[in-house]
Amino acid sequence: MTDILYHRGPDDDGYYIKDNIGLGQRRLSIIDLAGGKQPMHNEDKTLWVIFNGEIFNYIELREELEKKGHRFYTHSDTEVIVHAYEQFGKNFLNHFNGQFAIALWDEKKQELILARDRVGIRPLFYTILDNRTLLFGSEMKAIFQYPDIKREIDPEGIKQIFSYWVNVPPRTVFKGIQELAPGRMLLCNKKGIEITQYWKLNFPRATEYEDRPLKFYSDRLAELLFDATTIRLRADVPVASYLSGGIDSSIISSLVKKYHNNNLITFSVAFADKDYDERQYQELMVKHLQTDHRSVEVDYDTIGKSFSDVVWF
Repeated sequence: MTDILYHRGPDDDGYYIKDNIGLGQRRLSIIDLAGGKQPMHNEDKTLWVIFNGEIFNYIELREELEKKGHRFYTHSDTEVIVHAYEQFGKNFLNHFNGQFAIALWDEKKQELILARDRVGIRPLFYTILDNRTLLFGSEMKAIFQYPDIKREIDPEGIKQIFSYWVNVPPRTVFKGIQELAPGRMLLCNKKGIEITQYWKLNFPRATEYEDRPLKFYSDRLAELLFDATTIRLRADVPVASYLSGGIDSSIISSLVKKYHNNNLITFSVAFADKDYDERQYQELMVKHLQTDHRSVEVDYDTIGKSFSDVVWF
């Protein structure tokens, strides 16, 4: 199951197997390159975690947890997860600023927790067999490595893809394979499986919006963009910025270049079909920002040849 996900984590692999639980992980090293091997555990090795993603505020959380008596053996953001669970219980997810798919095993309670970040940036799929075995993975192809899993197309899932461009969780394009929805936590123990929603986006009513000057909201937006960009630059490897030529990536690249990395590397994808090509806007931003830029041009033939390398199971 982990070998087939090598493309997601070519740097390392790790496992925790005991009695009725098995955790496996492929690692792409970003933080604490030497010491960040997973699975990770707490002080007495009663909690074990694997996860895909990043906990952006791990430095602040670590300082808070250390003041409360927790002891760390790595400098990784992964280890913050087990100590946050120790400290805050099942409310631990509310303390994370990040993008993540988490699997945490509580040995004392004999419970497995699966959790996905608030808006579903990181994928997480699962299935439940007739004998109540729970299988999960970052991609469905990992689950299909289990010999008893049938690969059967779900017509309703295909219909959703062509209607919405995505599936609506928990449905997927395969029968029996489910997607954990964003902002959800799955709890699995001897009593069964329970899924709860730990976060949702709340919109104020029409009468609840604050009547403030436009500058207040523009300044607040600039502050949030700066903070969001800054906290995502925490890494022990070089960071580059994708530059599509659109407004979003141009703003992010500008913030990184101006405030954090004067030698910023940017990269773009250009299209041979002029109806879809935006390289003129990409080149304008590269010239304006003076970045160290890389660009790759693709055509329909390239896309066709690469399709089976990207979409397969």
